[in-house]
Amino acid sequence: MKKWLLLLTSAGFQTLPTFLPTFLSTSVLQAQTLNQTDDGFRGIWYHIGKLDNEYVHKYSGGLGTYPANHSPFSVYSPEVKKTFFCFGGASKDPKPSLLHEISYFDHSTGQVARPTVVLNKATDDAHDNPVLNIDAQGYLWLFSTSHGVERPSYTHRSRKPYDISAFDKIEATYFKNGKQLPFDNFSYLQSFYQNGKGFFHLMTHYERGILKYGAKKPRRTIGYITSKDGVQWSDIKDIGTIEEGHYQTGGQWNNKIGTSFNMHPDTEKGAGLDYRTNLYYVETNDFGQSWQNAKGEKLTLPLSTPQNGGLVKEYRSAGLNVYINDLTYDTKGRPIILFVTSKGPDPGPSQGPHTWQVAFFNGKTWEINPVTTADHNYDMGSVYVENPTTWKIIGPTETGPQPYGTGGEVAVWISKNQGKTWQKQINLTPNSAFNHSYVRRPQNVHPDFYAFWADGHARQPSESSLYFSTKKGEVFRLPRQMKNELEKPIRVNP
Repeated sequence: MKKWLLLLTSAGFQTLPTFLPTFLSTSVLQAQTLNQTDDGFRGIWYHIGKLDNEYVHKYSGGLGTYPANHSPFSVYSPEVKKTFFCFGGASKDPKPSLLHEISYFDHSTGQVARPTVVLNKATDDAHDNPVLNIDAQGYLWLFSTSHGVERPSYTHRSRKPYDISAFDKIEATYFKNGKQLPFDNFSYLQSFYQNGKGFFHLMTHYERGILKYGAKKPRRTIGYITSKDGVQWSDIKDIGTIEEGHYQTGGQWNNKIGTSFNMHPDTEKGAGLDYRTNLYYVETNDFGQSWQNAKGEKLTLPLSTPQNGGLVKEYRSAGLNVYINDLTYDTKGRPIILFVTSKGPDPGPSQGPHTWQVAFFNGKTWEINPVTTADHNYDMGSVYVENPTTWKIIGPTETGPQPYGTGGEVAVWISKNQGKTWQKQINLTPNSAFNHSYVRRPQNVHPDFYAFWADGHARQPSESSLYFSTKKGEVFRLPRQMKNELEKPIRVNP
């Protein structure tokens, strides 16, 4: 006798026979809420920007923790001594579909749980990767983003606090022009939560018909939106509307929420995201009621011209691209921005050097200093402030097995003078088969789950594994195949 499985899709409920392993090998046309346990950790492989040269794609690889403007992927909860983490997983189809999965690392036992597949996103686009957060009651929230407006976004909440076994789809709403509408499309999401206030999300929305030169292109407008309960949201308030728009990367320190961003030129030549440039920073200390720059000078949003009070450094006249990796704060709440500059969008040495740089506001002015050079625009790492003077960067700065491809070998860099100079401390992933990429700092980070990332071949489709490291530099791979509900991760470096 056949059994049937009830699935919640964007079109309503559907029934499928349970003998079809939906999340593992059944292609789907619409996103589906699944709440099924996966049998291991498989990250999504993704590419974009086909090229007719040896580099094959503008960027590609194991991108289960991509992009830099999604966060957090992982959150440590001291209440249960677990780091919960989400990632972009891969189905077992010949052409894998993106699975939104969640698991945890139990710091008491040193084990990881078999991941729960919350959603099949019905795409292979890693821009749709999920974002995780935890509310004051311990409920886990999974926000499923979208790359533009072609696909819907979703919000799910765990049925029980600190429990990954089942999630319910939330019919979230927001206000637009005084009307309450479904909140079912958001891109490049960064989620922050403050007790007593609720959720504060940095996000991107798309506006058409306003560009001077790109008549058919949308502007990537960055903004923020708030909600006390995660169900009913405010209207979207814009932060930046400069030319073709922006990519933003945010951070939080106590009640302060800040965002760093670049701008995309709206010009006849050299326009758009491939020529992203300039570096900006703004912050709010009152949940978006007012905004200021790092000096404390009040700003009126949205910022709409390239020269404005949030400008940290002008790179446009120098012809340099700006790729923002991370934003964090020192022990006094002063912003630190990690970013990469290069001479253009194409992979390979011709538009290098790809210089990793740190911008730090010292209380009076911005200091910008180089860290090292890597070999790709989309080499991404994170900054760690360990004490008032000692900072670290963990990221794929070293040449990997696929040179000039996305990612590389992961190294730890250290500064003992607030970012003025940097020295490499250790290589974490020597002699890898694939490039490692998108090394992410967990929210409320614990030393035993200190950085989280994925690997994958940087030229061609491949399997992708997920990794984490400890503060001491131990690297572990999450098991690709699990027989038990809880298992130890695999140590991969000496």
